[in-house]
Amino acid sequence: MNRERISKIAHADHPIKSPLDDDSVSRLLERGLPRGDERVLDLGRGMAEWLLRALATRPHLHVEGIDVSEVALTQARRAASELGVGERLVLHQPEAADFVSSEPFDLVISVGATHAFGGLLPTLAAAREHLAPGGRVLLGESFWDHTPSPAAVEMFGDLADLATTVDPVVADGWTPVHGHVSTRAELDAYEWACWGSPAAWALDHPDDPAAAQVLETANALRSQSLHEYRDSFGFVCLVLRRTSD
Repeated sequence: MNRERISKIAHADHPIKSPLDDDSVSRLLERGLPRGDERVLDLGRGMAEWLLRALATRPHLHVEGIDVSEVALTQARRAASELGVGERLVLHQPEAADFVSSEPFDLVISVGATHAFGGLLPTLAAAREHLAPGGRVLLGESFWDHTPSPAAVEMFGDLADLATTVDPVVADGWTPVHGHVSTRAELDAYEWACWGSPAAWALDHPDDPAAAQVLETANALRSQSLHEYRDSFGFVCLVLRRTSD
């Protein structure tokens, strides 16, 4: 089974691909979309769940999303059609770093996708290229909440602590106007969904040729999290405005 299908199974019960519960997502969207008629761009997050949730409660919103996966984009279009918001959703398939738009956006979203641009500050530089004057960026990034193990650093790279994650953002000319640090409950719910859904699928489909592989993968991910990074990994979302446009 390819990674894309495993990811679909893993996120079946947690479609937001970050450690955030529904209330946190709603509050972040409220802070990022104060009017409700903004133009929104999501830089590369699969099935456009952030965009779909924004569209569902804001009838005057228009949004665009980017992802390289045709499967993910097809699923996003289908979900938008089922919600009756498909006419206000435009999806693109280039690499996020290569996307060009003729019009700027009032909100640019990049939650858990800074790797697509090579890091936090390059992601903000890309967002700035798309941002309308007075616009906002909704950014989600990992950080070390406690000192990580060597194995955790090998898995996630050289993350900073929370303060050292935010400081370069401010120094780069951005002002946080809202923030949310994922709680232990949100982090655990996300992790358990990512292992538990594939494990349940494998047990429910014992005759599928991929069942053993999926169960092995789920078990390995669970072990890595509980033994290597559960006590050190953190996640923060920031709503940012340019300090001066």
